[in-house]
Amino acid sequence: MCDALGGGRQSIILRKGGIAEGRDGFSFKHSEFFLFPTWFHEQPEKVREMIGQLSPANADSVEIRYAATLELSRTITSWDLAEKLEPLHILKPEVIRERFDYDEAPGVHVAFVRVYQLEPAWCFPNENKYAGCRSWVKLPDLPDGVRLEPVMTDAEYANRKQQFLEILEARS
Repeated sequence: MCDALGGGRQSIILRKGGIAEGRDGFSFKHSEFFLFPTWFHEQPEKVREMIGQLSPANADSVEIRYAATLELSRTITSWDLAEKLEPLHILKPEVIRERFDYDEAPGVHVAFVRVYQLEPAWCFPNENKYAGCRSWVKLPDLPDGVRLEPVMTDAEYANRKQQFLEILEARS
């Protein structure tokens, strides 16, 4: 997913929440965040196209290459609307359906994000506290000298955002 977002192929993050979310469930708690590379749930058979390479799950270090800003978030409770989001992500339809139907309340949380590449990439030791089904983890302080460069031009980003808004407005 990180590479799909970082390569400009994906512009949304779809979440249902996980077992570590607590009683209040999932929410996009931060407006700015780093994209932590993991394939805990996104196995290759769950995506329509492979972008980038898989990182070993037990690596000694973590390499953060992308950050995101949350531009807009919604809870989608219409399956028809969830299906229409397909041009903005790489997950297979059956994976979205599984997330949509998971738990008592059908739906998914969707965030439209703007993604930035870190120059240089940020590396730090991997620790057990980063493992498992967590949406948010506390990371070490970002070192000095790391720059953030948008992965899309302003025009590309504006077009993608307009596409997202049109999908949301075309509720059926």
